[in-house]
Amino acid sequence: MNLKKLYEGKAKILYKGPKANTLIVYFKDDATAFNNKKKSQINEKGILNNKMSEVIMQKLKSSGIETHFIERISEREQLIKKVKIFPLEVVVRNIAAGSICKRLGLKEGLILKKSLIEFFYKCDELDDPLITREHIEMFGWASKNDMKKITSLTFKINTVLSNLFGSINLKLVDFKIEFGKYSFGKKYKIILADEISPDSCRLWDAKTNKSLDKDRFRKDLGNIKEAYEEVAQRLGVL
Repeated sequence: MNLKKLYEGKAKILYKGPKANTLIVYFKDDATAFNNKKKSQINEKGILNNKMSEVIMQKLKSSGIETHFIERISEREQLIKKVKIFPLEVVVRNIAAGSICKRLGLKEGLILKKSLIEFFYKCDELDDPLITREHIEMFGWASKNDMKKITSLTFKINTVLSNLFGSINLKLVDFKIEFGKYSFGKKYKIILADEISPDSCRLWDAKTNKSLDKDRFRKDLGNIKEAYEEVAQRLGVL
């Protein structure tokens, strides 16, 4: 198809959709870490993430959570709803890993007493800094009511994903999600956007704690494609 490119990010490309308020998202094989300071390509990663994200989005929809996903239209492409993305990365942590361990001196693998939500300002030039709700409301990145909705949806998503991955013997250590405003007339809904895949989740094998996510790329652990394929197989998409 002769598609009009609207935006190209680190892992995906957005094209104009066939109908109003739709987009086509193309999943690339590019792998990045540390805010694009480390780069490579993982053969067929985009295909795997596209198929895994489809299954996960459908599971969320069946659980009553609205997302931007409409349908997968090829091995690398999805048709999605066009939304205005909040400039926020919402991170949910169930087990201590990654940056929180460095910031707070926590031992990796510590099971948190309750799920923790952190907010980061989406700005590559500033390395996506950690921010508070007060920052978000003060600078108009989201209203107080928007934040209530985002927080409520995030906890629901965490429950669904934890149960889904738990059913295939994976621990959902943490994950990053984004939300957007889906407009209709003068009104809008806040819905889940972007993707959910091993690119955006830390997933550990329930018995061995083996990492099956992008940490294998970040930490030079090797067998990156094999790890993604294992998650895909457990999800039933291979």
